[in-house]
Amino acid sequence: MLMMSRRVGEVILIGDDVEIVIARIGRSRVTVGIRAPRQTPVVAREIKLVEEENRTAAGNCSAAGLSRLIARLKPVSSSSGSRRREK
Repeated sequence: MLMMSRRVGEVILIGDDVEIVIARIGRSRVTVGIRAPRQTPVVAREIKLVEEENRTAAGNCSAAGLSRLIARLKPVSSSSGSRRREK
């Protein structure tokens, strides 16, 4: 792993087409800007991990289990026409 010290406004280059810009340095956080081509995906690691977990969970569902879940999510229709009386 490469470690670098940078100041606000300084840039780190990755390859020929990705730039990391140090935008702000706070007491406990650093804000960075990333310039990359549109076709280059840029996501936080946590987002990618959650996406992978969701895909794994979705792959473990059966058709019957999904049908039961959909049935539970459908709104209950009130055909009795009951209304509250105003006092």
